[in-house]
Amino acid sequence: MSTQDAMSHMAAGAAAGLAATVPMTAAMKLAQRALPPHQRHPLPPRRITLRALRKAGLRPHVHLDESQRHGLTLAAHYGYGTAAGAAFGLLAPRHTREAISAGVGYGLLVWAASYLGLMPALDLHPPATRESLGRNAMMIAAHVVWGAALGAAAAALRRRIGRRVSTGAG
Repeated sequence: MSTQDAMSHMAAGAAAGLAATVPMTAAMKLAQRALPPHQRHPLPPRRITLRALRKAGLRPHVHLDESQRHGLTLAAHYGYGTAAGAAFGLLAPRHTREAISAGVGYGLLVWAASYLGLMPALDLHPPATRESLGRNAMMIAAHVVWGAALGAAAAALRRRIGRRVSTGAG
């Protein structure tokens, strides 16, 4: 694969990751409402963002108003989805069914790597092993939704790129 092709595939994956974060966010919010009241504390993107701000020396509840905290949470959440999608873009099959299956597997990998590895290692979120079954189910389901949407969008974008390359458009 040429560098130009790799960059095109990564860009397609990034766009797909950004788009896939929309239904993922909706799924998280819906699932959160179904949790018992004592498990409805803030969703992981909020907890992770606020903790990262505190680690950077900022006191988010003192230095930022709620709209700023909310905006930073959304930016971090969508940025993470976009970055993870960029990596998937290099691997995404062009056929929708295969890409959706691959996306779901990739979404589960992202969940495991994030909540069993990266976020606890950075002390940004407790490991999934310390979360309730309901909260883990919520986040796993959200990552399945993200992965399916990622796969579908990435496949569509890769096919479009392939058509543009084969016709010389571009």
